[in-house]
Amino acid sequence: MSWYRNTVWFVKGLREYTRGGYESASKHFNPADVEVDVAGRSFLVTGANSGIGKATAKEIARRGGTVHLVCRNKERAEVAKEEIVTETGSQNIFLHIVDISNPKEIWKFAEKFQNEHKLNVLINNAGCMVNNRELTEDGLEKNFATNTLGTYIMTTALLPLLEKAADARVVTVSSGGMLVQKLNISDLQSGNGPFDGTMVYAQNKRQQVVLTEQWAKAHRNLHFSVMHPGWADTPAVRSSMPDFYKRMKNSLRTEAQGADTVLWLAVSAEATKLPSGLFFQDRQPVPTHLPLAYTHSPPEDEEKLMQMLEEFSQKFKSVSPG
Repeated sequence: MSWYRNTVWFVKGLREYTRGGYESASKHFNPADVEVDVAGRSFLVTGANSGIGKATAKEIARRGGTVHLVCRNKERAEVAKEEIVTETGSQNIFLHIVDISNPKEIWKFAEKFQNEHKLNVLINNAGCMVNNRELTEDGLEKNFATNTLGTYIMTTALLPLLEKAADARVVTVSSGGMLVQKLNISDLQSGNGPFDGTMVYAQNKRQQVVLTEQWAKAHRNLHFSVMHPGWADTPAVRSSMPDFYKRMKNSLRTEAQGADTVLWLAVSAEATKLPSGLFFQDRQPVPTHLPLAYTHSPPEDEEKLMQMLEEFSQKFKSVSPG
């Protein structure tokens, strides 16, 4: 069954997720949607030192937005910041060093950020695909800590700041890989059975879709969205999926093409005319389940996920410095 699901995902991706799929979809884009001036608006982008995060930050800076880059590696982040400043001419680029897999660091960062800055748009882009089961210093499985818990804490910790802003938005970068996964709340840290990094990542991305839907229900005055960037040629894909990259490298989207829908969701007026909580691909809302797939979850499982993540997050908040 897993072979069949992966094959369906792969074949579907060949048609839609590649560069050709983007080029076909983009014929229907309205360029004016993203030709906007966002001066005076503040954007926070996690994982912004490379790939889709950096491409998004660069485009926002070009449009006059204040951009906060949240990155784990200081050296790479400083290089990325300098590149963005040089290419855009913007001086409103700020750098914050935070490890999204470390919940205590996120709480500490968010507390400080709220006291010093305003925020209109949060872009949860940071992610990882670790192919062997690794634990963080807090004893958390690395993929879960980064992709799911890190995204949850960053968002919930900054919600009070976002709620003060006009036209506030939260955009989360997920993956079409989530289509092959049903939400599994019984093993959030993938400690049972064989460990498959690709499927753990896909499960985390399913969790991000559920998070977005649940947040949209709970916070009606904010606009939440989650999206799939397609298969893009990024450093993360090259390092985490070398066989896939070797096979597909001539068909992968550019980083800018992968970032296009992130930018559209973050800056366009059209995006917020659509309901909050939807899953997007190439500027269009798309289903969160494949036809005939057994990936639907009962509402109580989705509510339980939120409860479990809140319990995790509060545990780390209670020991947060300061």
